[in-house]
Amino acid sequence: MEHIANITTGLDIAQIRKDFPILQQQVHGKPLVYFDNGATTQKPQVVIDAEARYYEEYNSNVHRGVHHLSQVATDAYEKARHIVAGYINAAHSHEIIFTKGTTDGINLVANTMSRRFLKAGDSVIISSMEHHSNIVPWQIACEEAGATLKVIPITEKGELRMDVYESMLDDTVKMVAVTYVSNTLGTVNPVQDIIALAHARNIPVLIDAAQAIQHISIDVQALQPDFLVFSGHKIYGPTGTGVLYGTTEWLNKLPPYQGGGDMIKTVTFAKTIYNELPYKFEAGTPNIAGSIALGTAIEYLQQIGLPEIQQREEALMAYAMQELRKIDGIRFIGDAKNRSGVISFLVHNIHPFDMGELLDQQGIAVRTGHHCTEPLMDLFQVPGTVRASLTFYNTKEEIDKLVAGVKRAASMLL
Repeated sequence: MEHIANITTGLDIAQIRKDFPILQQQVHGKPLVYFDNGATTQKPQVVIDAEARYYEEYNSNVHRGVHHLSQVATDAYEKARHIVAGYINAAHSHEIIFTKGTTDGINLVANTMSRRFLKAGDSVIISSMEHHSNIVPWQIACEEAGATLKVIPITEKGELRMDVYESMLDDTVKMVAVTYVSNTLGTVNPVQDIIALAHARNIPVLIDAAQAIQHISIDVQALQPDFLVFSGHKIYGPTGTGVLYGTTEWLNKLPPYQGGGDMIKTVTFAKTIYNELPYKFEAGTPNIAGSIALGTAIEYLQQIGLPEIQQREEALMAYAMQELRKIDGIRFIGDAKNRSGVISFLVHNIHPFDMGELLDQQGIAVRTGHHCTEPLMDLFQVPGTVRASLTFYNTKEEIDKLVAGVKRAASMLL
C-alpha cells in the first residue's frame, strides 16, 4: 500500500480498504482497480451487515404495528432519518423524505410542481451539463403545463455561463434545477450564487447533489436550497435508496406525489385527509432495510471524517490529472478550475468503448459512454468519453495503473 504522506495525512487507507470486501477480489487475474465510483460506490461491511441485520433480527413493517418488531424497525428507520438530517444540517428531520434515489426525488418535485405551480407561459431553468434524470422530468412537466425549458450554456472548459444564467431569470421562471457537481465533467458549480440569484426573484431552486454528497460537506441551512436530492448508492449506501430534502414551507405547499398507505391520516370514499410531513410523500412500504443501512453508511463516513476524505480526494484528483496529462494524445472533456470526483477523457481517436474493454482486461473498471448526458456529448461533438471517478479508498498506485493501462491500450489500438 502507498505511503499515505504522499497524498494526505491522518487516514489509514490500508485499513479502510479492508472495510470494503469487494475491493479484495481479482478481475481477469488482476487485482480490481475500481474507478467507477461516480456510477456507484462500493459498500463497507458495516453497511452490508446493517441491511442483513434488519432481515435477520427485526424484519417488520414500520409505523403501523404495536408489536415489538415493528417498534424496533420504526425506531431504526426514523433514527436513519435523523442521521441524514444531521449530515446535511436540515432544520427538521421531517424535511427528509426517503426516496428510491435522485431520479425519484426529482420526479417527485417536477410532477407535483407541474400539477400546482406550472402553467402555460411559465419556464423552468436547467443547465447544459445535467444528467438525464434532471432533464427528462422537467421536459415532461413543461410539456404537460405548456411551459418552456430554458438551458444555461457552458464554456469550452465546462463551466456555467453565469452571466447568461442571470439574464435568464425573468418573471416566467418558476423553478431552477441544477447539478452541484457534473457527473461527466466533474465541474463543481457555484450553487451558492445560483441559489442567491434565483432567491432574489423569489424563484425556488432544486440542487441535484448526487455527485456532491459523497465529496463535499453540505449544510442546507447555509446553502438554502428549496430542494436537494441525492442517492444512497453514491454515498456507500444501498441501491434503491435516496433522499429528497425540502424546506417545510415547500413540502407543505406541494400535493402528494403518490397515494396509498402511510401517506394518509383518514380515508373515506368521500374524502382523504393526507398525513403530515414526511409521511405525506412516503406512500406504501418503504425500503426499510436500505434506508437504515443508508444511515449506517453516513455514520461510517462521519467516523472517518468528511474533511479528511475531501482533502484526500482533492490530492488524488490533482495527482491523477497531473499524470494523465502526460499521456500522448489525451483530450479532457471538461477542464473546469473547480472540479470534483470525475475525469472524462479521450485518447487520439480511440473509441471510448474500445479503451474501456482493454482497461477491463487489465482489471481496471472505468465507465464509458455518454454517462446519461447525451446533450453534453452533442455539445462537445463526441460519441462519449472514458470516465474515471475517484473516491477516498482509491490509491496513488491505482492511478499509476490507470495511466499505464491507458498507455498500453493506446499502443494496441493505434
